[in-house]
Amino acid sequence: MTPPGHNEGEAAWSSSPYRKEFRQSRIRQRGLYMLCKRALDVTASGVGLVLLSPLLLIVAICIKLEDPKGKVLFSQIRVGKQGQTFRMYKFRSMVHDAEAQLEKLLKHNEVEGAMFKMKDDPRITRIGRFIRKTSIDELPQLLNVLRGEMSLVGPRPPLPREVEAYTNYDRQRLAVTPGCTGLWQVSGRNELSFAQMVELDLKYIRNRSMLLDLKILVLTVKVILFPNSAY
Repeated sequence: MTPPGHNEGEAAWSSSPYRKEFRQSRIRQRGLYMLCKRALDVTASGVGLVLLSPLLLIVAICIKLEDPKGKVLFSQIRVGKQGQTFRMYKFRSMVHDAEAQLEKLLKHNEVEGAMFKMKDDPRITRIGRFIRKTSIDELPQLLNVLRGEMSLVGPRPPLPREVEAYTNYDRQRLAVTPGCTGLWQVSGRNELSFAQMVELDLKYIRNRSMLLDLKILVLTVKVILFPNSAY
């Protein structure tokens, strides 16, 4: 039963000038957050690429020495904000013909939902296993951050074939710019199901703030220094 005066209160709030002012304030806050977020993305990714260049060079040499046939960087079409596709970059951690071998491995998928993960994936090289464990393979994504296709923090950018299997509920995670790291990565990563990943992404989207972004970045550094179950 609706409490007495409830409808009158709702009507009064709807017509109140404070409602418009409140909405405008929220819009300004969101705009300021997005501006600060982009400034952090550009600054951190640019500085990171410069400072990490010796490490990037060493990793590139190791990848080429172990599997000379393949390229150092692996690029793949991913789905970003509002369903827009882009080419995401990573250090190659698998043999050069990994994509051709995927079809026969799909039956061994160890993650429920619209993702493929296999702990003992035979396609992963020795150097690939190390850079995956330490998340070094993700560092080239700083290029995507500079270009505005990704952010430092946000939902993991899915593959087009994964999005095809999404429900309307799952598609909500495409409402924002995808990130290099996020709540999923610092909350268990491959130990979590696809459904749990979606819930964490939606929780992030609802509560986005600079404070939350900085907290996730700090936790990401911890995960890199003390590797989790990444594979």
